[in-house]
Amino acid sequence: MEPIKWIANTMERSDDAHLGIMSLGNVREARAFHQSFPQYSVTPLARLDALASDLGIAGLAVKDESFRFGLNAFKVLGGSFAMANYIAGKIGRPVGEMTYDYLTSEELARDFGQATFFTATDGNHGRGVAWAANKLGQKAVVHMPKGSVKSRFDNIAKEGAEVTIEKVNYDECVRMAAAEAEACENGVIVQDTAWEGYEEIPSWIMEGYGTMASEAAEQLAQAGIERPSHVFVQAGVGSLAGAVVGYFVNRFPDNPPTFVVMEASEAACLYRGAVAGDGEPRIVEGDMPTIMAGLACGEPNTISWDILRNHVSVFVSCPDWVAARGMRVLGAPLAGDPRVISGESGAVGTGLITTIMTDDTYAELRDLIGLDENSSVLLFSTEGDTDPENYRKVVWDGAYPAPTA
Repeated sequence: MEPIKWIANTMERSDDAHLGIMSLGNVREARAFHQSFPQYSVTPLARLDALASDLGIAGLAVKDESFRFGLNAFKVLGGSFAMANYIAGKIGRPVGEMTYDYLTSEELARDFGQATFFTATDGNHGRGVAWAANKLGQKAVVHMPKGSVKSRFDNIAKEGAEVTIEKVNYDECVRMAAAEAEACENGVIVQDTAWEGYEEIPSWIMEGYGTMASEAAEQLAQAGIERPSHVFVQAGVGSLAGAVVGYFVNRFPDNPPTFVVMEASEAACLYRGAVAGDGEPRIVEGDMPTIMAGLACGEPNTISWDILRNHVSVFVSCPDWVAARGMRVLGAPLAGDPRVISGESGAVGTGLITTIMTDDTYAELRDLIGLDENSSVLLFSTEGDTDPENYRKVVWDGAYPAPTA
């Protein structure tokens, strides 16, 4: 069975030109926008005290994004804020005026009219873009890669978007969406991966993700934990990881947490870049078969990569059994701990920390990042059971079992 692979970050630091994207001021602005939505509420931070004690660490907290806007995933935070920024720019008004009430008003229809927002998605991002477009009276076109499950397709279609499942991988769907947006009058691509010439919208998406990170930091502080010692965050293209790492570096500039970035082994482009060690990103091509559909992205966001190469301690490549283990641990908690329904891309952090704290195969990794009885760890469950059929296969039937000693 495929083991977990990891590499310590030895890359030379850049000038950190993109860290300011996740400034506390930018994140406050994004959060104020989200708070203007009637659907907004702070998602739970599950304190897994019994599990932490069992693992021999001081604390373990999991931000549960299955409650976000009723959409079962965090992604809507990025797409909605990017759309608001785009509209603000087009009508020459500050994004602070782009409240939910204004964006759903007849005044907006007169000021801006209607655009078509194109995107590629494994499911969660596209659903968020489709939901926001629907709420704001805009149009959405969503392309999904081959192998996408019907439940995710149906959830996007329910929001009124034009949605297709293509015969190509995620990165090819991104290129397809970009080309269609270019050819469409009032068309714009809303994608959380950046490339040369396409950086503004991905930056806004990352700022939108900052709402989740800032909520988590405040919830920890309310629980008496002023600063987590470790933050584990998963990565596909790396936008979420860059947003989380960037926010916590800006919040704790003099003493940031230790950051661990996790990827699906079939799509571990950031891990490959860290292995190469020259500071240049690497690309994974092909189908990238993994149950972690939200992480099946082979081409890194160049903005996020710059933040991650400067601040992440370890990059980890995780086989599917790691995510499956995390799903089961969260779904069947120890006595006294809350239950978290976490999907494949959401549970990988829990699977990783429970493995490295209990399996001496990974003692070197445990020691390198300093996990011990004083550690307070923050994880992000970025989605719930967005593929209910596979969730049952994993949690009920034991699919993708972890290796036994």
